[in-house]
This record gives sequence, C-alpha cells and structure tokens, in this order.
Amino acid sequence: MTEQTSAPVAEKRPTVLSKHGDERTDDWFWLREKSDPEVIALLEAENAHLKTYLGGTEQLQGDLFEEFRSRIQETDLSVPVRKHGWWYYSRTEEGRQYGISCRKVDVDGQPGGEEVVLLDQNEVAGDAEFFALGAFSVAHSANRLAYSTDLTGSETFTLRVRDLATDTDLDDVIEDVYYGATWNQDGSVLFYTRQDEAKRPYQVWRHVLGTPADQDVKVFQEDDERFFVGVGGSKTEDYLVISLGSSLTSETWILRADDPTGEFTVVEPRRQGVEYHLSHYRDETRDEFYVVTNEDSPNFKLMVAPAATPGREHWQEVIGHRPDVKLDGAETMAGHLILSERAEGTARIALYDLATGTHSVMEQPETVYTAGAGGNAEFDTHLVRYSYTSLVTPRSVYEYDLATGERTLLKQQPVLGGYDPTVYTTERVWAKAADGVEVPISLVYRSDRPKNGGPALLYGYGAYEISTDPYFSSFRLSLLDRGFVFAIAHVRGGGDLGRLWYEDGKFEKKPNTFTDFVAAADHLVAEGYTSPGQLIARGGSAGGLLMGAITNLRPDLFAGVIAEVPFVDVLTTMLDPSLPLTVHEYEEWGSPEEEKFYHVLKGYSPYDNVADAAYPEMLVTAGLNDPRVSYWEPAKWVQKLREHNTGPHQIVMKVEMGAGHSGPSGRYDSWKDEAMIYAWILERALPQD
Repeated sequence: MTEQTSAPVAEKRPTVLSKHGDERTDDWFWLREKSDPEVIALLEAENAHLKTYLGGTEQLQGDLFEEFRSRIQETDLSVPVRKHGWWYYSRTEEGRQYGISCRKVDVDGQPGGEEVVLLDQNEVAGDAEFFALGAFSVAHSANRLAYSTDLTGSETFTLRVRDLATDTDLDDVIEDVYYGATWNQDGSVLFYTRQDEAKRPYQVWRHVLGTPADQDVKVFQEDDERFFVGVGGSKTEDYLVISLGSSLTSETWILRADDPTGEFTVVEPRRQGVEYHLSHYRDETRDEFYVVTNEDSPNFKLMVAPAATPGREHWQEVIGHRPDVKLDGAETMAGHLILSERAEGTARIALYDLATGTHSVMEQPETVYTAGAGGNAEFDTHLVRYSYTSLVTPRSVYEYDLATGERTLLKQQPVLGGYDPTVYTTERVWAKAADGVEVPISLVYRSDRPKNGGPALLYGYGAYEISTDPYFSSFRLSLLDRGFVFAIAHVRGGGDLGRLWYEDGKFEKKPNTFTDFVAAADHLVAEGYTSPGQLIARGGSAGGLLMGAITNLRPDLFAGVIAEVPFVDVLTTMLDPSLPLTVHEYEEWGSPEEEKFYHVLKGYSPYDNVADAAYPEMLVTAGLNDPRVSYWEPAKWVQKLREHNTGPHQIVMKVEMGAGHSGPSGRYDSWKDEAMIYAWILERALPQD
C-alpha cells in the first residue's frame, strides 16, 4: 500500500494578473523562476514525497518491470530498408539503453556482406542523464551521415557530420539547431533550421561541408510567429523543400537539389486557412507535383500540376473531396501513389494507379486497426512497405507487391512468453455526447473477463487534429491480465473522424473535447465495463489539459487521474507570447488578446477552475527542461489542487530534473518509469486487502 504522507507546500506569493478589465490572483506565479533555489528545492521535495508515498510499492514496481522486460526481445533489429545500394536498419542489444544504426551492402536485392555501424547511440550518449537523436540523414552519395544530439531534453541540438568511409566525425560542428537536416544532391551542402527565442523553428541555413559554421548562410527566415519552418527533400531527390505551417495555413518553397546555392521559390503563396502539401513524381513521361489540399475541401482533395509550373492556377483535380473520407497524404512511387486515408475513425492505406486512374483501398484482416505506409525509401520500386497494428495485433511490417498483389509479412513485433491474441477481445463502441454526437471508443480486454464492472484505464488526447489510433502494447498485457479494460476515447479535437471532428473540438468548441471524454467514461460505467471506484483516466500534454478539465468537471467519476506534462495553466501561458508555442497556438486555442477567447480559455483552463472538491487520487508529471509545457504549470496546479481538495485522496508529482517533454530517454529508464505508473494504477483500481 502507498503511504499517506505530508506533501510539500509552496509559499504563497500572490501576483495579480489583469486583462480586459478582469483580475486573477496567482499565488504561485513565482514558481516560473527556474533560477530560484527555492523552486528547485520544491521540485526535489516533490520527488522525495513521491518516493515516500510509493514506499510500499517497490516490489510491485520491480515485478512489473520484469514482466515488461520478459515480453521484449531485447536484442533485436528492425526490418532493413534499401536505398542507394545499401540496406539500412537499427538494432538493440540487451542491457543497452539506446539503438544502434547500421547498414549492409545490397547483394542481389538482399542485405549482404559485413555489418557497418553508422552510429551507436550508446557511445554518443555516454554517461549523459538524457539523450535524444534529432537528425539522422545519410547523403545521397551514401558516404556521409549528418546527425544531431540533445543531452538535456530542451530540444535544441548539436549537428555533426560523420565520414562513413573512415567512421570519423569531421570538423563540421553546428550548435543550436532544431530537428532535422537535409543534403543537396551530391552531399556537399547541408541545410538545417534554427529556433527563435520562443523556440520556434523560423530560419533555414546552408552549410558547405568543410567550412566553419560561422560562415553558414541564412537562406530563409519566417517572421510570422504563427508559422513553423522545416526543410527536407523530395522522394525523387530532385528538390529541396522548405515547408511552412501554422495550425490553419501552409506554404511551400522549392529549389532544385543540384543547385544548392540557388534561390528557393514559392509554389503557391499562403492564403489564410488553406493548406497544401507536395509530392514530386518523375518518370520518362511525367514530371509533376501531386498536391494534397483543403481548398474548398475540408477533408482534402488531390490535385496535380507540372513541376515547371506548380502554382495553383495549374492544379488539376485527381481525386475530389469526399465528406466521409479524409485524405491525409499522398506518397509517390513508380507508377502509383500511396494514399493515407481515414474513414470511420480508421487509418487506412489506398493505392492509386497512375496509368489507369484506379483507386483501391488495401483490405486488412480486422475492423479496428491502424495501417500506414512506411519504409518506402526508394522511388523506383513496385513493392509497398507498410505497418499494421491493432489493440491485439503486435506491430507488423508487410510488403505488398503491386505487380502480383502478393502480401508478405516481413516481421511482427516479438512478444516473448507465449502471447496468444485469441485470448483478448477488441471492439469499438460508441458513447452519446452531451450534444447527441456519437463518440467512438476503442476497447481491449481479456475474453474471459466478466462484464460486471472491474478496473479500467481510459486514455484520451483530443487536440491538434492528432488521431489516437489503436495500437498494440506488450506492457498493457500486465493490466489486461489483471482484469483491466483498456479504452481509447476518440474525442473531438483529434482527427479521428476527419477535419470536421477536429474543428468541432477547438476554439470556442474546445469544451466538446472534455464532455466527450466524460461521456465515454459514463458509457463504460453504464455498460458494466467498470465503475467510478475502479476507473483511471490518463492523458499527457494537451491530453493533460483534458485530464485537468475532466477532473474539475467530474471528480466523482474517477478513482485516479494520471496527467503527464499537462498543459493546465492555459490562460496565463497563452497570454505570454515569449513562451514556446504560444503565438503558434493562437490558431488552436484562440488568442486571449481577443476578449472573446480570453473568457473561453478562462472558462476551462484547469488551473483557473480548481474549486473546493473531493478530488480523486492524482499522479502528475513534469520535466524541468520541457520546452513545450513548462514545469511550473503542473507544479502550480498541484499546489492549488491540494489546497482545495476536500477529500482524503493524495495528489503527487514526479519531476524529471534532467529531461524534457518526453520523460526519460533510455529504454530501460522509460520502462521503469512506466512500471511506477502501472503500480500506481493497480493500487488505485484494484481492491486492496
């Protein structure tokens, strides 16, 4: 059993915040001062409190960690991907935290010869408490690797270049870059992005190999703070591509990859609310761009234009708008397009034959699943690589032969210990929201589980049009085999049912996200899957906002709530344009500079709506170096929740003092972290002796 202990109490230092004639008093505003020793002392005290609180669960945590580990093939490798005469793959070794990136030469269409290690992340990480790999880009000439590393969790990287012939790093070292790096056609020039003071990627730079970094040239800058900038290349390797995007609008600039010192040109100037994304296609008779756009098409349509004149006036429709199917993307390959689509809440793959104009959906064996193209690095091939998973089917990599229609399973994620998928049942049910809308819920549980209540874990996210698709987790078996139902609430604000589903959960309609989740929880209770005394809710980041909102709405409905790096101080953060993401996210939440949105945000911001209530048990996490959700948001929220909690349940917090938004970086460390969370879940949801 967890221990009842006294939680850390932060001193109140009231700060009055005023806007639009409205005043709010924030007693813990001072916790944002990261350099204040009292702030660090408080966060360390929270960790010490959590350790004491979980003092009776060490054995359970250890058992869960060993369960996780026993199902995982720790020494393993990915399915190799062929490109430029090499087969690329990554592998893991038992006892080592990070992956090892490798390649073998192509011999008659198969990997052959000696393994070449490109990058051993364990060696690069060394003794660092945190490690993340950003860029990993092999030049088209296959002789150089650009890679970048982050040792703090701040998502600011150092970019390096490795000579693959000698396995040595060159003198080219570039500090303070963002994710990603892209080569020109002959591998002599590297393009990368930098961030502004609010950690928004806004510049593209050009680095000529062998020259000092201080001689790099800035080739693009985006001054509109709503837009993020990225740089990449076309699959054909003919073009370098700068992509700009806000939440509602996009713009693309292109440059021939064999002319790296040339000027990028805009394909189609931005128009508010219009998105478009390009895929280049080239063969003996065609040289064109396929364009996925939402212009007059909420669920997007597919257009085509000549590569020489790709602007909107030359776009011709290929696949029109479909109200029941959202087109998420189009990838080119010889003779075909691989289409990523979404219908009835399911991510699916479709193929489009350019010669015949035939559009066909790739059939799959289950009704509730997730399928997506991936690993199709080569343009000139007739083999389509894709991944498949469901709540009961481990991630599987297939290859589909366009010439024969043959489908080959290349690899399925191993689950050691004799996993039998027939022991488990997956289904999709629908809950009726407060306004009558039907909200899908994906479920998985043991087939022999009695349907008369019992423990359940309900997960939700619901923002940025991100879909929470069903996927398999071997960790989850530790809950299912103890009688749990695991459920995903596909709430509005996500993209699960298309663009309109997203739009119905943002701006002033954001509360639909929260009431959808409550409706899903009520449905699970009403249908006998669980009861309020055994129901746990979980979400992170924007899903942590969801956790904060539903806890304020219905604290009686949950036995426990897990809020990971939660975005809970919504109004104060959105009023501070100096913080990462704030201005960019005006198009997601609305700008509180407008009085209308000020009151909308204030109406649901979890921190602003904490009230005297008997709150459930709560586990909250934060990252000291988190650039996305600042640590002080959950830290302040926890203090306020404790002050207003009228019930007996405890609210505890874990702070990663050397990491950021994603928590521990090493795989064993992340497994231990998940074992701690699972132990907390089991203590909350299962009857105690």
